[in-house]
Amino acid sequence: MLEEFKKFAMRGNVVDLAVGVIIGAAFGAIVSSLVADLIMPIIGAVTGGLDFSNYYTQMTGTKVAAGTPLPDAKKAGAVLAWGNFLTIVINFVIIAWVLFLAVRAINRLQRKEDEKPAKPPEAPRSEVLLQEIRDILARKPA
Repeated sequence: MLEEFKKFAMRGNVVDLAVGVIIGAAFGAIVSSLVADLIMPIIGAVTGGLDFSNYYTQMTGTKVAAGTPLPDAKKAGAVLAWGNFLTIVINFVIIAWVLFLAVRAINRLQRKEDEKPAKPPEAPRSEVLLQEIRDILARKPA
C-alpha cells in the first residue's frame, strides 16, 4: 500500500498541482498586500480618507462608539463587516484579471506553436540511397 501511495504522490499531475497551490498561495499574499497597502490607501485618499477595512454595521450586542476598530466591535457583538468584504472582493477581481491575462497569453503562445508547419520527417537512409540509385539509373542512356 505504501508503494502504491508513493506512485500516486509522485505522479506528474500531483506534483504539478502541489507546485500550483504553493505558488497560488504566495501570489494571493502578494495580491492581498497590493490591495491593502497600495490600492486601498489610494482609494481612501481619493474618497477623503476612507478605510474600507473598518467599515461595518453592528448587528447585536453592546453598542460601540463610531470609529471603533472592527476587532473591538466584533468583541462587543455580531457585526456585518461589509468593508472587509469589499476589500476581499477587490482582491478577487485583481487575481481573476491577472489569471485571465496569463491564460490568454498562454493560449496565444500555444496557438502560434500549433500554426507552425510541421517539418516532414527525414526519410530513412536506405530510402535516400534507393532514390539516388533510381536517379542515376534514370540519367543513364538505355
